[in-house]
Amino acid sequence: MKSSVNPLRPDFALEDRVNGPACGLDEAGRGPLAGPVVAACVYVPPAARDAPFWAHVTDSKKLSAKKREDLYGLIRATTVHGIDQASVEEIDSMNILRASLLAMKRAYDEVIAKHGGPLTALVDGNQKPPLSCPVITVVRGDSTSLSIAAASILAKVTRDRIMADLCGKFPFYGWSRNAGYGTAQHMEAIAAHGITPHHRRSFAPVTKAISG
Repeated sequence: MKSSVNPLRPDFALEDRVNGPACGLDEAGRGPLAGPVVAACVYVPPAARDAPFWAHVTDSKKLSAKKREDLYGLIRATTVHGIDQASVEEIDSMNILRASLLAMKRAYDEVIAKHGGPLTALVDGNQKPPLSCPVITVVRGDSTSLSIAAASILAKVTRDRIMADLCGKFPFYGWSRNAGYGTAQHMEAIAAHGITPHHRRSFAPVTKAISG
């Protein structure tokens, strides 16, 4: 099943249309040249839906870093959630799309282990991860479903923290600011200092740097 519902702001309408409990899945980090891809899965129990902070939850890209950090703690405190990743080595061996779907599966499996029962998965985008449950792909799902939007925040904050930590060990590349994307500073640092074990060798700019 595929949905393209897109209201002005995310809500729980899509979750309510599903037969049984539903969780949201999203990922962060498909485009960068370095670092893992991180996915999150979020199930919002009915009793937690009335919390005031849901009025501020939306696509993580539309929020400031401070707002994401504030919501991150609230989401984790009130939901059943899983956060996992696929490594740079996995990205290079199986490609970024398959690695992203694998990270989603790992995050979903964490939620199932905590929740104890099957959930319908609402997945941002148009690709289905390999889950043993009904999957509904939702284009722009992080602007449609609050469960997906919450997952997008958990994934984004987690990945930004990973990249900030790596920046402390490899400061030239500016990962605490660019999160591994191919900014001018990042590309200049690759040219001056080469690549690190955290660079995705299968991505064209990194492949070019290795060969040239």
